[in-house]
Amino acid sequence: MAPDKPQHILLPVRASTIAASFAAALLLNFLPWNDLRLAPDFVALVLTFWCVRQPRLVGLGIGFALGLLTDAGNGVLMGQHALAYSLLAFLAIWLSRRILWFGAAQQALHVALLLVAAQGAALAVRLAAGAEFPGWPLLVGPLAGAALWPLVSWLLLLPQRRALEPEQMV
Repeated sequence: MAPDKPQHILLPVRASTIAASFAAALLLNFLPWNDLRLAPDFVALVLTFWCVRQPRLVGLGIGFALGLLTDAGNGVLMGQHALAYSLLAFLAIWLSRRILWFGAAQQALHVALLLVAAQGAALAVRLAAGAEFPGWPLLVGPLAGAALWPLVSWLLLLPQRRALEPEQMV
């Protein structure tokens, strides 16, 4: 009996796919958003995805380096995103096996908590440096990122998917 939906098997991820996704996320983060508090942090979202899916390839070092690139690109206090992304990578790797047990909606809830924690770390650095509290709309960005989780997951897994041949579906 043939299944209704075609089944897929995931191929090993290529390092070029990971690098291209981080480059695209950096470009999206560097777009001139009207209010940065309301825009999702695409680098944090992609970092979370790869730390959950490929914890042996993407980890704290990549999170730290991406954070420094984000700090330099946005012209903000050096190290705030590096700390936030390192914390995010640690938490995502720590919870990766748990997150993968759930469906997309429950994964998005976990990701929301991870993104809020990273945003809180960056906020703590800014407040310690003497900045003003930017207001509660700061939570909109992480929640928007979590809402994008199913779409981002589908897009980033697309290069790895391969339909099974009919004789392999038995």
